Amino acid sequence: MAVSHFLPSHCVMRVVFFSFLASCFFIEIGFANNEGITRHYKFDVVLQNVTRLCSTKSIVTVNGKFPGPRIVAREGDRLIIRVTNHVSYNISIHWHGIRQLRSGWADGPAYITQCPIQTGQSYVYNFTIVGQRGTLFWHAHISWLRATVYGPIIILPKRNESYPFVKPYKEVPLTFGEWFKADTELIISQAMQSGAGPNVSEAYTINGLPGLLYNCSAKETFKLKVKPGKTYLLRLINAALNDQLFFSIANHTIIVVETDATYVKPFKTDILLITPGQTLNILLKTKPHFPNATFLIMARPYQTAPIAALSMKKLPLFKPNLPTLNDTGFATNFSKRLRSLSSPQFPANVPQKVDRRFFFTIGLGALPCDQTNQTCQGPNGTKFTAAINNVSFVMPTTALLQAHFFGQSNGVYTPDFPTFPSIPFNYTGTPPNNSFVSNGTRVVVLPFNTSVELIMQGTSILGAENHPLHLHGFNFFVIGQGFGNFDPNKDPANFNLVDPVERNTIGVPAGGWLAIRFLADNPGVWFMHCHFEVHISWGMKMAWIVTDGELPNQKLLPPPSDLPKC
Repeated sequence: MAVSHFLPSHCVMRVVFFSFLASCFFIEIGFANNEGITRHYKFDVVLQNVTRLCSTKSIVTVNGKFPGPRIVAREGDRLIIRVTNHVSYNISIHWHGIRQLRSGWADGPAYITQCPIQTGQSYVYNFTIVGQRGTLFWHAHISWLRATVYGPIIILPKRNESYPFVKPYKEVPLTFGEWFKADTELIISQAMQSGAGPNVSEAYTINGLPGLLYNCSAKETFKLKVKPGKTYLLRLINAALNDQLFFSIANHTIIVVETDATYVKPFKTDILLITPGQTLNILLKTKPHFPNATFLIMARPYQTAPIAALSMKKLPLFKPNLPTLNDTGFATNFSKRLRSLSSPQFPANVPQKVDRRFFFTIGLGALPCDQTNQTCQGPNGTKFTAAINNVSFVMPTTALLQAHFFGQSNGVYTPDFPTFPSIPFNYTGTPPNNSFVSNGTRVVVLPFNTSVELIMQGTSILGAENHPLHLHGFNFFVIGQGFGNFDPNKDPANFNLVDPVERNTIGVPAGGWLAIRFLADNPGVWFMHCHFEVHISWGMKMAWIVTDGELPNQKLLPPPSDLPKC
């Protein structure tokens, strides 16, 4: 948990019942008969009563489903998704990890690329999947509605193209989430008013179900029946609001083959780490003989505070051994094992030259209470906040992309986001006495085709945390990482410019730094933020504006006629 030093702990053992039986588990996936087709989906945002942990509440859903419907397409397909809002909340949908080449109007973050869809209104998201295959997901991108509004995106290879690994017998999406008994919109509203950390969830879920280790959840357990000796492709998605997760399957070794819809060099592991916003495809080969036993799939958080786990003494199950909750060493080593496939068919096009270099500090901070005589419930009577380069991002009331496209940025944003920290300090050592941050809607403007190198430095202000940073509109290459303060004289010598992993979301190490490179070849306005929802609420976010290139195919397309208005 991002603010684990200040929040109450809660139960963390989340399980899926994993049973080796003779019967088959079928995944319903519709295959197209040709390449590059147009696929239509209809998303109705509606309220639905859902019961978990012996408690029923009304939640926001798509088409009444929790998790929401699965989107299946092939690389090269065009998707047209009509979203109609039937609830009292404003809504927008982000197609997480889709590059949105020249189609930034369909990216979805509210007040960044679009105004939200208001009650009774509709908006058609129209985009083409270019150069991507694997697993991604979609989710609400406004306030905390992502808690229940999310679902898988499965991108199959082009027809007549195969996976660069053994063909799986079946494919199974596993989506991790969180379940809150209270209304999540009320939770974050109260936290923002009090300045304290928000209440944590009562349970984690897999495919919307808490699992049998929670009270009143024996019937709310995802059960997967598989055949012995078969290879299954498990498509893992972390849609949890605020927790990175260790994951393991009892008595089984898995093979990691893809992350964030890009293939990686396959490697075996018993345990993996997946942050909010990340996806991983893994191969599981089931035991060759029926063992007359059940095996648990388990996930629990990677965080720094000690948390009590549920007892499993009475369960006649095989259980995986997971790392300790604050095992930063495992988290770092797992991240380092991920390498791009870097084959002739799937090359790693790492920018070898750098046009612009940036150094961003990433961490928590504080703000004084809104009123002079008020005492907030954050550290030392202040309000919790979060910042990049000491700037806590203020959400505009006009969508940034609209303001940029029509040349109406005055009063909406300023193009002066700091390239480096204004006041350098010992980022991972003793924190400075003043933990206050500044506020503003400040962006970075990049000319088309600028190659960027960005160092993201974690800070120890109010505690060192691992922050999963997500960049919209681009994949980036993770060329280096380390603990302590980044050393510009020594650390670049160890950068991997040959086969670094290509991602859209990556954890900045707790008490350490991360180096990425990307090519700004996609015109538009692109959000970058921590994927802990609490940190987004507190302001750990910023935006990049990439200007049009000179050629027609290097320019952002005009906005659609049904673009929502603020």
